[in-house]
Amino acid sequence: MKEKQDLGSLRKSYEKGGLSDREKTQNPMNLFARWFTEAEATPAIEEANAMSLVTQGLDGYPKARVVLLKHYDTEGFVFYTNYESEKGQAITADSRVGISFFWPALERQVIIKGIAEKITSAASDAYFDSRPLGSRLGALASPQSQVIESRSVLEDNLNILKGKHKENDPNRPNNWGGYLVRPHEIEFWQGRPNRLHDRLRFGLSSDKQWTAQRLAP
Repeated sequence: MKEKQDLGSLRKSYEKGGLSDREKTQNPMNLFARWFTEAEATPAIEEANAMSLVTQGLDGYPKARVVLLKHYDTEGFVFYTNYESEKGQAITADSRVGISFFWPALERQVIIKGIAEKITSAASDAYFDSRPLGSRLGALASPQSQVIESRSVLEDNLNILKGKHKENDPNRPNNWGGYLVRPHEIEFWQGRPNRLHDRLRFGLSSDKQWTAQRLAP
């Protein structure tokens, strides 16, 4: 093992952009769409749709993991998972979640609080059917978050399913589908020099109107 390193000297200057007060008048979903489009167009960002999802676990601990954003619109942000997985069970117990995006090549973060709810079965069916066959079989083969004896359990399950579905496509399992995260708070963070970063926080009022505040870094 290497000697313990002093990480306090690791730092960089953030100088790639800013957030003006003019942005406070925007709908935050429009601002997110612009930022997401710019992230997608940046070659250094391999998966612009990778986002951290934070849930309150059944053991009382919050847990973060990276999932993939598959759709967004004015209603919110959609991702897919096994409903019986650890994250699925956590959402069933407490639908309040956090999601965040970090695009270091643009020196930007987006931090979101919201409520997760299952999307319609028809929408989950449509997305499941659009996936490559291997991904569909993988969803059937994996008892997500359960303890398994070895990797061979997954491989054996997959081989059985490949034989079963040689001539017919698999249907979406009932325990797999999408969640829509409806945001009630969205914060945009843009790195700036001297650690005086820009932070704009948009909150959704009781009459469904967005208002923005600038936060000190």
